[in-house]
Amino acid sequence: MNGIDSFYALSTKLKLNDVLPNKITIWKLRNNNPLRKSYVNNNIKSEEFDALIQITVEMSKYLYPYIREILNSREEPQTNSVIWKDFYKRFIELIKERFNINSMRVKKLLDHSENDVIIIKSLLTLSLCISNNGYEKLKNLLINF
Repeated sequence: MNGIDSFYALSTKLKLNDVLPNKITIWKLRNNNPLRKSYVNNNIKSEEFDALIQITVEMSKYLYPYIREILNSREEPQTNSVIWKDFYKRFIELIKERFNINSMRVKKLLDHSENDVIIIKSLLTLSLCISNNGYEKLKNLLINF
């Protein structure tokens, strides 16, 4: 929820206003994702890419307790299955709402037999970004993806 507002607040906190001066700029950058319904093919500048990584790392730090709880609930499905099921349901809803469901990559995200691995790997990656070198780790991972 409130993704743009959260991104903008963090960009201000991280003093990234030169690169991300307003919410519209952030919205345009989010629409560079080829999986989205509202995809627009623009080249992202290096400083914009770095700013988005910094925001993602900061958000990961903020959301780490929740990420950890979700991962734990996946490990112990008998005791914490409600947390995983709620997260999973919301994840699928967001994908269907915002992404192009005709794309093969998106279909893979929606395929229950394959998406568990993708979701867990994504959550683990975000949880590893909270360290002191989180920015470098995430940037290297994305560049080498």
